[in-house]
Amino acid sequence: MMKDNKSVEVVAALIWDKNKFLICQRPANKARGLLWEFVGGKVEKGETKEQALVRECNEELAITVQPHEVFMEVTHEYPDITIHLTLFNCTILSGQPQLLEHNDLKWITPAEIANYDFCPADDIILKEIINRSK
Repeated sequence: MMKDNKSVEVVAALIWDKNKFLICQRPANKARGLLWEFVGGKVEKGETKEQALVRECNEELAITVQPHEVFMEVTHEYPDITIHLTLFNCTILSGQPQLLEHNDLKWITPAEIANYDFCPADDIILKEIINRSK
């Protein structure tokens, strides 16, 4: 019998500070706990992707972001869920990232990506970041 995977719209922020970008470590008690990811989350009913991203960054990191163009879109099937992820280039308008939900956060260069275990959905995005940084 086929599992009917629910499909979820997810947005995430690619935030650069000079040559480094922001990554966040998922809390241990969540699905894919302690893996690294981009800040973001689910798009709620009635929200645009940009609105969802602004809300999520505010809830998770206490920052206000300005979403710009889409860096990349990815669809990834996990055993429990299928996600359609839209990653936006973003800039921080106000605030310093705070750990409100995540276990940790880091600013890393593309060369440091291999040192971290990311959520599988992010693999293709990370390859693209490395390619574009060359």
